[in-house]
Amino acid sequence: MWGQWAGSENEEPECLGPPSGAKPQLGAASTAAMSFLLLVVSALHILILILLFVATLDKSWWTLPGKESLNLWTDCTWIGHNDTWLCRDVSENAWLKAVQALMVLSLILCCLSFVLFMFQLYTMRRGGLFYATGFCQLCTSLAVFTGALIYAIHVNEILSKHPPGGSFGYCFALAWVAFPLALASGIIYIHLRKRE
Repeated sequence: MWGQWAGSENEEPECLGPPSGAKPQLGAASTAAMSFLLLVVSALHILILILLFVATLDKSWWTLPGKESLNLWTDCTWIGHNDTWLCRDVSENAWLKAVQALMVLSLILCCLSFVLFMFQLYTMRRGGLFYATGFCQLCTSLAVFTGALIYAIHVNEILSKHPPGGSFGYCFALAWVAFPLALASGIIYIHLRKRE
């Protein structure tokens, strides 16, 4: 009876795909789509790295009135008549040390996951998943989230030696932008399957 529908009893129906053991052929459109996806994922990862570097190393996590800004490492005041920044080390607050450690950890994990992605891209067999890279990126997003959250919750304790007032700076905002991007990147890596 099956032979009536499929042509003969020895042939598989076309809807079941190629016979087992046969390699599926990727078309030009599929190869172009995969190349584009790899380009987008790599560009997203580099964007996250740039955001994390700027957020961690630049000088504006908190902006005080009077052109004074604080980052994770220094307290800088703009000296107008000299056109220079006068910077000194920040206080030895335990919460600030935790934020510093988490932001540096996020940078290290993000760099590690990019190197790991490139390594897996060239050495992993076809059909493999980028679990290790995705896990590193998820840990990156968790470290950024935790660091920015600690800073937001304990900003009054961190800035206890400074006058009241001021607002969060652009580096703080960049850390919050890097968090969902790193989370999305990690999820993409976990679901990304290597093709030829």
